[in-house]
Amino acid sequence: MTRFVPDAAAAGGPGPADRCVLVCGRRVLAPVGGELTAVADLDGHDLGGIGWVSIGALDGVRVWAGGVPERVEALGAWRGWPAIAAEAGEPLAAITGRALQIVTWRQTHRYCGRCAAELADVPGEHARRCPSCALYVPMQLSPAVLVAVRRTAPGGGADELLLVRHTYGPTELWALVAGFVEAGESLEEAAQREVGEEVGLAIDGLAYHGSQPWAMSGPGVVLAGFHATSSDPAAEPVVDGRELAQARWFPLDALPAELPPPYSISRWLIDAAALTVHPDPARSSSA
Repeated sequence: MTRFVPDAAAAGGPGPADRCVLVCGRRVLAPVGGELTAVADLDGHDLGGIGWVSIGALDGVRVWAGGVPERVEALGAWRGWPAIAAEAGEPLAAITGRALQIVTWRQTHRYCGRCAAELADVPGEHARRCPSCALYVPMQLSPAVLVAVRRTAPGGGADELLLVRHTYGPTELWALVAGFVEAGESLEEAAQREVGEEVGLAIDGLAYHGSQPWAMSGPGVVLAGFHATSSDPAAEPVVDGRELAQARWFPLDALPAELPPPYSISRWLIDAAALTVHPDPARSSSA
């Protein structure tokens, strides 16, 4: 079984047999035939003085990430991370997403926020330290929550799941209530606040489902998914029109086709809820 182990342990630079992920802006050099690019395949290409960073090991083979100033088309196709993740699946989705997040963070954290000196890498960590004032700058996480809210349908019938359409991003998809955790909040408090703010509902029975790093929303984003029930099954969602365009209850045995992609925790939450009325393993994706 193919297994990726994330770390930052490697010293020195990559060897010819190591694998790599190149990042240019928000584009990633796509794996070819389910395989990451070998470092040896980069020989002869001008990459503009790439700075390598170790991101882990794939079946014992070291994997490196590097940001390049311009796309080298001769190396292959450059794709957005959502497209790569949808086509390649795990573990390549995790590897390319991790590379994108780490490279982006490094590019946006070059100078000290206290004294403006150029930061230096901390060996063995995804962190930097200021050589002038000793400020330690770790790669900070930005946690966000998603909540699959369900209710018992008024008048009987299958339980219903609350799905929303956003005013930004892939607006055609029916997704879940979501939002970033604010300073001083627990994950559970953030989940309750987001549901209240976005659709005007109170929730009970909040239960943790799982988590997923999410490279599409910026460096360091990690999503935490929850299941919950509506405190008032008769209550209808109310959207503000700014973040959300629509919010509807859907029967769990009649969900819309326009759902998030299978590699996302949003879909894992939706599929897990649907399994309660459709006990079909083919509908479920595992985190």
